[in-house]
Amino acid sequence: MKKRFVLAAMLAAVPFVASAQDNGLSYTYVEGGYNQLRIDHDEDELLGDFDADGAYLRGSVAISPSFYLFGSYASGEDSDSVSIDLGLDEVYEAKVDDELTTTEFGVGYHMPMGERVDFIGELAYFRMEEEFKISDEEGTVSDKWHVNGGRASVGLRGGNERAEGWVKVGYLDASDFSGNFVGSVGGQFKFNRTWGVVGEVEVFDELSHYMVGVRASF
Repeated sequence: MKKRFVLAAMLAAVPFVASAQDNGLSYTYVEGGYNQLRIDHDEDELLGDFDADGAYLRGSVAISPSFYLFGSYASGEDSDSVSIDLGLDEVYEAKVDDELTTTEFGVGYHMPMGERVDFIGELAYFRMEEEFKISDEEGTVSDKWHVNGGRASVGLRGGNERAEGWVKVGYLDASDFSGNFVGSVGGQFKFNRTWGVVGEVEVFDELSHYMVGVRASF
């Protein structure tokens, strides 16, 4: 379902990108704002689904006419009370605190496909960490895990002095996400050449990532 949603969104965004009149794209910027991280714990009844708000920061710097470096950091926290009926009038109650962070940095390449659109290709290192604590009347138990891997993506980016959009598809290769599809679609409305408001949705495996923020381009 998530994969079909992202593919449909990217296909819908292509006409907008292609209709831009003058891209005016900058590959040097800094951006930050609100994000929501969602992860499905399909096999864990106690933890349930992770759904948390947090903050993110990311940026990019052009190192040549065609190449740029980029990086990002995002985090979110969730706290829920759970109640499980054990039968025989016994109910297990606990509080679950969950925290998820993602980090990424890499190198990108872009080339014009016309006056309106750039082709982009990216290679990146990816790390995700999740830590959770379960507290009940007996005390607190905590655990955490992390995964390291790489992402390779291709896409389109285009726009003009007022707005731009981008779409990317690729694969994430890591211990728990080997060969998984990853896709994102986003856009920016520009107040001027420096400041703009951005939004993006990224989906892979059981993780959905929503971002809304402010970007300063240079």
